Amino acid sequence: MTPQNMSILNLVLQASWVVQLVMLLLLSVSIASWAAIFRKLFALKRVKSLNEDFEREFWSGTSLNDLFASAAQNAKNAGPMERIFASGMREYQKLRERRITDPGTLLDGARRAMRASFQREMDVVESSLSFLASVGSVSPYVGLFGTVWGIMHAFTGFAGMEQVTLATVAPGIAEALVATAIGLFSAIPAVIAYNRFARDIDRVATHLETFIEEFSNILQRNLGAQPSQSASGH
Repeated sequence: MTPQNMSILNLVLQASWVVQLVMLLLLSVSIASWAAIFRKLFALKRVKSLNEDFEREFWSGTSLNDLFASAAQNAKNAGPMERIFASGMREYQKLRERRITDPGTLLDGARRAMRASFQREMDVVESSLSFLASVGSVSPYVGLFGTVWGIMHAFTGFAGMEQVTLATVAPGIAEALVATAIGLFSAIPAVIAYNRFARDIDRVATHLETFIEEFSNILQRNLGAQPSQSASGH
């Protein structure tokens, strides 16, 4: 291969089949990771928007019963915060229908329901993060494997040559190094996206946990009100 033909495409085409297979695998993983990045980006943006909309309505003075009725009708399109609220209210009302009047039992039941719903919501929000973490940690090593294999293949081809010069060594080494470059190309965006999403998800989790505590305090205040006024407002 002449210096004029040492383009990336030619280096890939001239590489051994093992190195080409590694490159194809890394490119496929890179495409999948970019797809996961964009899906997660839009999903987190939607979660934040839905949470903010519900929180704004929650603190607008609307009664808890009206909010619960709205959440029940909008269950499929609701955000995590609204579903957590609905879980707490549902358990609270079920316990009251069973004529349970102990404030501690009512509050603990609602809190447990909200914590269970919180865990389910966080499992959904955190989906794809493990994939991005795997891509970021494994891709460089897969690329390095392709590079090592390519270098071994290149030096095997030099064994029968009487005189080895830089011009004869360079193409084989360059072919092998392309695998490492593609591995880094796959890993770097995945690592950056993982760190960004992990930070955003931590903020979402903190926001939801704060809401659970605030809503629990509201229920506790309502339990101290008259029965006719309980859960009617906050």
